[in-house]
Amino acid sequence: MAEILLKVAGLHAWYGESHILHGVDFQVGRGELVTLLGRNGVGKTTTLRSIMGIVEKRTGSIAFAGRETVGQPSDTIARQGLAYCPEERGIFSSLNVEENLLLPPVVKPGGMSVDEIYRLFPNLLERRRSQGTKLSGGEQQMLAIGRILRTGANLLLLDEPTEGLAPVIVQRIGDIISELKDRGFTILLVEQNFHFAARVADRHYVMEDGKVVDMIAAAEVEQNRAKLQAYLGV
Repeated sequence: MAEILLKVAGLHAWYGESHILHGVDFQVGRGELVTLLGRNGVGKTTTLRSIMGIVEKRTGSIAFAGRETVGQPSDTIARQGLAYCPEERGIFSSLNVEENLLLPPVVKPGGMSVDEIYRLFPNLLERRRSQGTKLSGGEQQMLAIGRILRTGANLLLLDEPTEGLAPVIVQRIGDIISELKDRGFTILLVEQNFHFAARVADRHYVMEDGKVVDMIAAAEVEQNRAKLQAYLGV
């Protein structure tokens, strides 16, 4: 595997009294695209939120580029080069497309320019003066991803980017995510659609009951098809 960019070990997380993660362990190499798979409610989104420091309480270790981040506030974590694209997308209804793109601060050098983002997402260029929430679901997802590409982050945390989208848009989002990987981004992807995940990922971590229970490499998916069906119900 490539140089380890993100290493999560013994991660526990809580919302109030609810203990959601129970010792999560996994790692992501620089330049990899890795998925977190599992049924609803097993802790996938909480894992992403914990990495960004936006849960009420977390313990264990999350090392990014060799630096421990547990105990750091979320803005400090983001400045190190991590960006989170939530499932709900977080598009600001009072802002147009371009204003939404320009809203997040640049946290480190190397981010994509607005022109580069428009080349990657030509739909957004056509709709740049439209209110963010007047876009289609697929265009909103493109805007949510495009917005974090300006920040300079080199680790992208993407939560359910294909949720509720038509198959043709899912295909386009897959093409975009593959292109981002080719450009050198490291991507941690939470995804319910295994057929989509299998197309783009290098490795899959499977979660159950708040912890990682298995790791399956892309080359081993076919021989583990029955096991994945049992895990995911697909």
